[in-house]
Amino acid sequence: MHYKEFPPHPALRAYVACLWASASGGPVPGGRAASHRVLPDNCIDILWQDTGAAAFAVGMMTRAIHVASSQVVRTVAVRFKPGAAGIFLSPPHGPALPLHHLADQRSDLDQLWGRSDADRLADSLWGRELSDVQRLALIERSLLARLQAAAAGGDAAAGMARRGRPSVLEPGALPPAAAPAGALVGAALDVIGRSGGGLRIDTLADGLGVSRQHLAAQFRAKVGLTPKMYARICRFRRATGALAQAQPHAGTTDWARLAQDCGYFDQSHLIHDFQEFSGSAPENFLR
Repeated sequence: MHYKEFPPHPALRAYVACLWASASGGPVPGGRAASHRVLPDNCIDILWQDTGAAAFAVGMMTRAIHVASSQVVRTVAVRFKPGAAGIFLSPPHGPALPLHHLADQRSDLDQLWGRSDADRLADSLWGRELSDVQRLALIERSLLARLQAAAAGGDAAAGMARRGRPSVLEPGALPPAAAPAGALVGAALDVIGRSGGGLRIDTLADGLGVSRQHLAAQFRAKVGLTPKMYARICRFRRATGALAQAQPHAGTTDWARLAQDCGYFDQSHLIHDFQEFSGSAPENFLR
């Protein structure tokens, strides 16, 4: 499998974690389809593939998925920062899409953007031979147009981009980025991230001066998961990162110490989250 990440355009940095391209799949010895596991990562992605199928958004995940293909599939994609996808998936002149509707779902982009806009971008990506960098530049242009249209409260800017005008790429064409998810949810994301997912949600809500229920409702709509689930996945990712770094010495892993270092109450707590989020026990995770 080939996979490479690319940094976003400066005007998208507040919203986009990265753009990426991959080539995966194809037969393996024995005639089986190649497959790979995708773990929850607290991000929402939009994927465009050369299979002829519609582009799609993958919402926040709470469990691992296995992706298999008997042929090589080329993919270009954008990965949004937590809480930042809504502005790109909602109508520029309509109500914000509650992102929990996308959780653990694969949603066709034509249902989110409208068929004409989704098809137009797909045709430009796969209608002729382009490099990954060229395809990702087209995706960035489309995202910048949607960002400008949302800021303008309409879709005139998106129309300009469709006609090929470069206004969205000019300095000053876009407003300064505020916290994409709003002040409350943005602050919650920051605190959870800095704690590595180890902070109790009651403590978080108290610190932000709101009820746990209000925080959960706002967070779920603008991020896609409850704060508790988001924090659990942060902690799980912290543990998987530590395991990957220790891989050469995996046979001597101190699981109790790993659990403590990553904010788990005990080793059984760590095992429970690994089984839920990856489908395997920690000792089998890297095999």
